[in-house]
Amino acid sequence: MPFTAADCERARRDFPALNRTVDGPPLAFLDGPAGTQVPEAVIDAIAGYYRTSNANTHGEFATSRASDRLLHETREAMAAFLGAPSWREISFGQNMTTLNFSLSHALAREMKEGDEIVITQLEHEANRAPWLALQERGIAVREVALRPDGTLDPEDFARQVTERTRLVAVVMASNALGTVTDVALARRLARQAGAWLLLDAVHYAAHLPLDVQELDADFLLCSAYKFYGPHVGILYTRPGLLARLPTERLRTQEEEAPWRFEMGTLNHAALAGVKATVEYLAAWGEGESLRQRIVAAMAGIAAYEHGLGAYYHDAAKRIPGVTVWGPDFSGPRAPTVSITIDGVHPAAAARRLGEKGLQVWDGHFYALRPIEALGLAETGGVIRTGIVMYNTREEVDRLLAAVAEIAGSARPV
Repeated sequence: MPFTAADCERARRDFPALNRTVDGPPLAFLDGPAGTQVPEAVIDAIAGYYRTSNANTHGEFATSRASDRLLHETREAMAAFLGAPSWREISFGQNMTTLNFSLSHALAREMKEGDEIVITQLEHEANRAPWLALQERGIAVREVALRPDGTLDPEDFARQVTERTRLVAVVMASNALGTVTDVALARRLARQAGAWLLLDAVHYAAHLPLDVQELDADFLLCSAYKFYGPHVGILYTRPGLLARLPTERLRTQEEEAPWRFEMGTLNHAALAGVKATVEYLAAWGEGESLRQRIVAAMAGIAAYEHGLGAYYHDAAKRIPGVTVWGPDFSGPRAPTVSITIDGVHPAAAARRLGEKGLQVWDGHFYALRPIEALGLAETGGVIRTGIVMYNTREEVDRLLAAVAEIAGSARPV
């Protein structure tokens, strides 16, 4: 079902942070790629857990049973969000990075010296550092080249995957450039090599519907704080695969999936927020099942964000002195647009925009490798704008006017 500008205005009433002003102008939260704001329903769910159910799990009393039930229901909700076969494939952690490091330790025990891992120049450091660290064990890491337009080189991708490849680890959408990668190509190359396929969906999950079964992924990671929830990492593992991996566990820890990666007590209140987040998003869609409502809602929101992102992208390109990085909006793309302004350091531009209540990010956003590959690291990276469901055309017009002002003041007369 479509998500319209009127729906956006209705949604904005659900996010209390959007009421904040700084020296008069309302804040424009255009910093969503680093973490979105949280709706009242999620805040209430987190507070409600502390008020009524705060207890550890597996106890023989009411509040502990309530916590057990909450964790199970949250797994079911995330399974619906991701299109997983069941709740048994969903594990939780502090964040995507710690989950990925834990996963790398387990997979390393299944590899030998001379095996290879393929990553790309588009990756966030959270999907680079865990695999680069395995080079100390004699495991080679190969890297797919990034083209100047912000997309991966498919011919180089095919060259990097060899008969020695054991894992292909690829980002689904870049948090720096908005690029949506060719997952079908990554899957085909991984399957031909008999390798695992790991997908970093942290940025993708915030903007487009996910179906892990259709993606045919062995592992998929995302983070709820990117899609209006609290900071919780989520790991999907192909059915049956997690149970076979030699994970790091306490002696008292449950040996079955999905608990094999959950070291210690989870943040139960945050997980109450995750469940509420999925339910909040689903309320924007129609359908008989939770899964159907989620897919409908995410598809509608994605179309709205894509349109607003394209509007900013195209208008920014027309501003003299502004360079827009990454692919255009003619195909699948996250609504995240990065620019540079001739003669203006990105941090200085972001500071001036912030003074006008326009919250955007500057730098590399822990996606240092693509910024390096594009030759932008030494000049301060880029100025990043991220569109989410609560952003409006009026906010984007404010931003465009401010960017034009900064670019105009920097150009010689």
